[in-house]
Amino acid sequence: MTHADFLESPFPDATDLPELDISGTGRFFNRELSWLAFNWRVLEEAENPRVPLLERLRFLSISADNLDEFYTVRVAGLRELAQAGNTTPAADGLTPAEQLVLINENARNLMMNQQRVLVSLMAEMDAQNIMLERIADLTDDDRVYLKEVFLNQVFAVLSPLAIDPAHPFPFIPNTGYALALQLERSADKRPLQALLPIPAQIDRFVSLPAPDGGIRYLPLEDLLVVHIPDLFPGYKLKAHFEFRVLRDSDLEVEDEAEDLVREFEVALKRRRRGEVVRLTHSAGAPEKLKSVIMAELGVHERDVIEIDGMIGVDDLSELVTDSRPDLLWPQFTPRVPERVSDHDGDMFAAIRQKDMLLHHPYETFDMVVRFLAQAARDPNVVAIKQTLYRTSRDSPIVEALCEAAEDGKSVTALVELKARFDEAANIRQSRRLERAGAHVVYGFIDLKTHAKISTVVRREGNQLVTYTHYGTGNYHPITARVYTDLSLFTCDQRLGRDATKVFNYLSGYAQPDSLDNLAISPTTLKPRLLEMIAAEAEHAAKGKPAEIWAKMNSIIDSEVIDALYAASQAGVKISLVIRGICGLRPGVKGLSENIRVKSIVGRFLEHSRIVCFGNGHGLPHKKARVFMSSADWMGRNLNRRVETLVEIENPTVKAQITSQVMAANLADVAQSWVMAPDGTFNRPPIPEGQFAFNCHRFFMENPSLSGRGSAGASDVPKLTHTED
Repeated sequence: MTHADFLESPFPDATDLPELDISGTGRFFNRELSWLAFNWRVLEEAENPRVPLLERLRFLSISADNLDEFYTVRVAGLRELAQAGNTTPAADGLTPAEQLVLINENARNLMMNQQRVLVSLMAEMDAQNIMLERIADLTDDDRVYLKEVFLNQVFAVLSPLAIDPAHPFPFIPNTGYALALQLERSADKRPLQALLPIPAQIDRFVSLPAPDGGIRYLPLEDLLVVHIPDLFPGYKLKAHFEFRVLRDSDLEVEDEAEDLVREFEVALKRRRRGEVVRLTHSAGAPEKLKSVIMAELGVHERDVIEIDGMIGVDDLSELVTDSRPDLLWPQFTPRVPERVSDHDGDMFAAIRQKDMLLHHPYETFDMVVRFLAQAARDPNVVAIKQTLYRTSRDSPIVEALCEAAEDGKSVTALVELKARFDEAANIRQSRRLERAGAHVVYGFIDLKTHAKISTVVRREGNQLVTYTHYGTGNYHPITARVYTDLSLFTCDQRLGRDATKVFNYLSGYAQPDSLDNLAISPTTLKPRLLEMIAAEAEHAAKGKPAEIWAKMNSIIDSEVIDALYAASQAGVKISLVIRGICGLRPGVKGLSENIRVKSIVGRFLEHSRIVCFGNGHGLPHKKARVFMSSADWMGRNLNRRVETLVEIENPTVKAQITSQVMAANLADVAQSWVMAPDGTFNRPPIPEGQFAFNCHRFFMENPSLSGRGSAGASDVPKLTHTED
């Protein structure tokens, strides 16, 4: 594999878009519409024939779950602005009200397409003897079996509720799902309106007997409809429909809260009762009953969407069963780095040998857990400091920190309470850590701490040596199985001092006066990026090779985008791998001729943040400047969060990032979408039977450069190699 094969394809001819004011707001693409475009790409993976059938069903579920969160956070925020009369335009010139109109149209189309894809997938699943049955499909034997399931596993959890003056309308929580019932008393034909909330504590799909060895399910709502007579004796069901509620899930916290934990607990309770931002219901709803429910929920017609199909598509993830491995991705076991094995699992010895960069999930996240677990039990370790933004419920990271604190080590944990949708979990973890004797701090009221840092201070002879871990992803062992992230382990004392200064900043508000290697937001990270982009433009102006590679989840910060436009116009070749939101328009004549953007959507969720500058030598090159970061290029990350930008100076790690990680991402064809100047994304055509390079497969099959042990790194494939 050579650089020319994959990476030196010419930049496409720039597109002239005369309708755009490229000197004004037209140079930016709308953030919300860009996010919706990303979710369309997720949905289209559900139709990708190269993806196993049940994994395609999983992509469909993910697209629905993504859209729900988008409504409860982004759409809810725009609604508040529009209702308050705010007409301040976004960077692209659209006001909140104008954005809502475009979002509504786009999202409705997306939801209709989800239903279309579901019908197609169900047909394929039927052919594989996996059937989602409906009431009309049930046999007499099925009904006998379901009666037992209903009485023994469902009935006791249900709360049927009449809707009348004597029974106040019940509270339906965020993502709450219910049946609306129009009943008639058999004795005197007296009507009754009722609700039957569908409990989230029970699986959405009920297994049915399948004598032929197949797999059969019935939706829980159908089970309930069949057994309405058991819930409302003496009544006949005349009509019914299903509905689902999404509520505003943003949190409001008092700036001067004396007890931050208690304030967040109160705010979490308020979140459950946020305004309804979307009501979806099944087709054929009786207008009178629908109107009652809309009035009780305070929903406007514009926020109501009728679905001719399944409500709550995100629940389809329950049908992704391990019992059909032939319809799933082939099993993959993350690697243990050879160097760690060479040192019999001793993380400190492996790190002392030289810096080590792990690429998750290809290298196991267990090494991060082992780093902290080993520190907890090592009598020579005197102190551990750790940031926690998101982690798992029964976190081995928290377990190790508690063990260390109980053993008398000094343990400081920065727990970020403002990690959206993980606030309650983080409150539980903070209390557990406090009980163990750890120092728990919460950082700043007005800044989220999104940096991923861990330090271990170890007594070695008459010195204290600091071992540091910097990551691009969260300390979450479960998401680390599917998120691609980088973990840098080092005992470079400069990086250790920088990390300690950041922790002092978080715990004591003492802003670092100087950092040896690190740049942090909200103070120095953005200026460092702008400085490096401008330096690359200067190299181009002097006729030197000038190139920038960057990879992240999102880019919308207008200053950074304008700096990239200026660099492009100076002649800098800029290649961006942006998974999700991109507010930059690539390939526009007179604006961004030298910028290209691609998005990778595949088996793993691209999450690492990397930026490489040719530094007057082009890319890849041993003299390039290479950085990994916890921050996307968004206003929130650069201005309202504590984030890190770490320069990679170890030659092997630098080569790993440029010649393996970034080169493979840029080379990928199989999972890539290319962004056009109008904001649309198109998948490159792959002729039938032709090889299409897949970066995820490459990483699964090839070890990382810096993790190699005594065998050496000479036989590790690199996609590129450039020297003076």
